Amino acid sequence: MLIRERIWTKNFVVLCMSSFFMFLTFYILATAFPLYVKDSLNGSQQQMGLSITIYVIGSVLIRPFSGGWVDRFGKKKMAVIGMVLFLIACVCYFGTKGIFLFLVIRLVHGMSYAVASTAMSTVASALVPNSRQGEGMGYYSMFMSISMVVGPALGLFLWKDKNINILLLAVCVIAALSLLFTIGMRVPQLQRTSASETAAFEQPLEKRKGMHWSDFLEPKALPISLAGFILAFAYSSLSGFFSSFASEIHQSAVTGTFFVVFAIMIVVFRPFIGKVFDKYKEHYLYYPGILLFAVGMLLLSQAHSGGMVLAAAVIMGIGYGALIPCFQALAMKLVPEHRRGSATGTFFLLFDLGYGLGSYFMGMIASYTDYRMMYVVAALITLLSVAVYYWLHHRPRARLSNPHQNAKTA
Repeated sequence: MLIRERIWTKNFVVLCMSSFFMFLTFYILATAFPLYVKDSLNGSQQQMGLSITIYVIGSVLIRPFSGGWVDRFGKKKMAVIGMVLFLIACVCYFGTKGIFLFLVIRLVHGMSYAVASTAMSTVASALVPNSRQGEGMGYYSMFMSISMVVGPALGLFLWKDKNINILLLAVCVIAALSLLFTIGMRVPQLQRTSASETAAFEQPLEKRKGMHWSDFLEPKALPISLAGFILAFAYSSLSGFFSSFASEIHQSAVTGTFFVVFAIMIVVFRPFIGKVFDKYKEHYLYYPGILLFAVGMLLLSQAHSGGMVLAAAVIMGIGYGALIPCFQALAMKLVPEHRRGSATGTFFLLFDLGYGLGSYFMGMIASYTDYRMMYVVAALITLLSVAVYYWLHHRPRARLSNPHQNAKTA
């Protein structure tokens, strides 16, 4: 009788709590800070958007380096350093008066987030048994989904009296909790699987000829990361413009409920999705997941009632919930353990980049047409991911797994 390796170890729970509090901080500030810029700093709508965009820019700038730092200096060390800087950035918001200084701190905050989140995802992969990577990474990302529900509501609650000190005090406490959990977790030592892997990892820097792009990006993780880039590009239309769309179609009452339903679908189906990933090929998750997300976008574009809006949330939540853990687990499954930090950094770099560029592009589409057309375009962009996934990941993997067929074709 086979004994299943455990996922829910003490260290995995500690890591999940650390990640939850870090993402909770992110979603609280992503909701409250645009309002703070408008109400307290007298910022324009463009500057309200910049409070989010500049954070993403900081994250994107540091992602190419964060994975390499995690691989070279250690997962826990970089997680702790990232969270210390994350907490310091939260403290630095106190007393900020001008918009310029505020945006500078947001940039640094985004950089610290990139380091901490890359390190934590790599730790998660190390703590989860190889035979249950899909299920384990699904549970790990589930905590991010829960923070996605709690964070915006808590952010609006903390800002209801427009007291920035109360908001920042709460955020600093939550960030400090994340740091404490990060310090408390134990990470297993890296086990080399072969002499060549050990030699490649320990090769002195001076013996390497110059800098290579593979020092910053993991080539094996690029195909799946490009598919993630397109998904994030389309998803940005939800996080950035759904509230305005709901108001336009006179369905503002379901704005909050939409994201709650979206996140609940992610959480409810997460255990099932992880088991499918571990038992079958990733294609069983990807193709239905991307189709559901695109169909949900199209349904949203045609919505005229609260029921249609929430039905779109159900469909997209299931699809998105299948895709994210699938992408994350694949990015790390395709590389040796000593390159998992770089693989994680590569995935999040392209995901963040897709989110940032998508927000700008979708805003342009909405300004030249309307929100309905924007969601139609988002659905079509989502389907573009299918071509990227098939040609860059599915087809090459099929050839590797069926060499006899390749020989016949040749």
